[in-house]
Amino acid sequence: MSGSVLAVDIGGTKFAVALVDSDGNVRAARRVATPPGGDARALWKALGELVDSLLDGAAADGLIDGDTAAGGVVDGVGIGCGGPMTWPEGAVSPLNMPGWRGFPLRAKLAERFPGVPVRIHNDAVCLAVAEHWRGAGRGSANMLGMVVSTGVGGGLILGDRLIDGGSGNAGHIGHIVVDPEGPPCGCGGRGCLEAIARGPGLAAWAVEQGWHPGAAGPSATATALSGEGPRTSGGTAETSGGGSGAFNGGPGAPGGGSAYVEAATASGRQLALDAAAGDRIALAAMSRAGRALGLAIASATNLCDLDVVTIGGGLSQAGPLLFDPLEATLRDHTRMEFARRVQVVPASLGQDAGLVGAAALILAADRYWTH
Repeated sequence: MSGSVLAVDIGGTKFAVALVDSDGNVRAARRVATPPGGDARALWKALGELVDSLLDGAAADGLIDGDTAAGGVVDGVGIGCGGPMTWPEGAVSPLNMPGWRGFPLRAKLAERFPGVPVRIHNDAVCLAVAEHWRGAGRGSANMLGMVVSTGVGGGLILGDRLIDGGSGNAGHIGHIVVDPEGPPCGCGGRGCLEAIARGPGLAAWAVEQGWHPGAAGPSATATALSGEGPRTSGGTAETSGGGSGAFNGGPGAPGGGSAYVEAATASGRQLALDAAAGDRIALAAMSRAGRALGLAIASATNLCDLDVVTIGGGLSQAGPLLFDPLEATLRDHTRMEFARRVQVVPASLGQDAGLVGAAALILAADRYWTH
């Protein structure tokens, strides 16, 4: 055996694969753009070629031994993928990848790597696992890991173990209702956290209020992009990968890649930049998102007695513009002594988080795998 596992991170904008060692270190990685409009065969072919490229390169570098066409070169395979999916069987139907509908991803990779464990979970769950195992939630026994980007997703750790729920969807905080009279959500409900706080929905609300993207001027945008804008007290959170907000077995919002970039000018990213430059409507939008997040986190904290909540994803990079109203709302709604101790911190692992979390399904199975 190689002492490493193969980690696979499937997103609507990119495929990523890596060899991860027993300490959670990424020893080698490869990424490729997801084939746009690819059918099932094209998507699987692209993933297979990416895996082959990784293993061939790792063999050439002396990281693994043996025939890379055989399954025994790795100790297992961990997969993070956007939902819906049947879990733990791993037939996936990512909302932003119409070429895969009921695609047997786990079974296909098990066929490619016989004789070793192959495990899969929702990509947002893998991000939460990564932060608990090796990131900002390390050392906490009771943690909620969140992703706020083109969707809002999460994973729940209680008693130092991942909580799956009946269908693998425990911790899906994006569908906590924070405003019963709020906007419709992709799940079919109304007023869900995801409907209010996800980047595209927040940008749409701002446009309705009269926001003109980029009106703050190119110099302000350049300053924000250079990293000279506001930072959270815990440092500027890197994006934690493409948490989709799409859950196992039901609708949700598609996820992005390791960087939060949308095609439209009126995007969550531009909204955060304009807010940093002082745009009144953009600031109001960030406060709206922060309040919604604070309400949802307060509910989760009061229910689950959490120690820590980590927040990653593109919108989390807005720093105090998002975290200050979040914190104020959270404190207004966590008045019991046990709930007041919860800490909300930026995620810390960056673009490798999804890979590290997928690897943990194999490397730390005693805490993160129950089947």
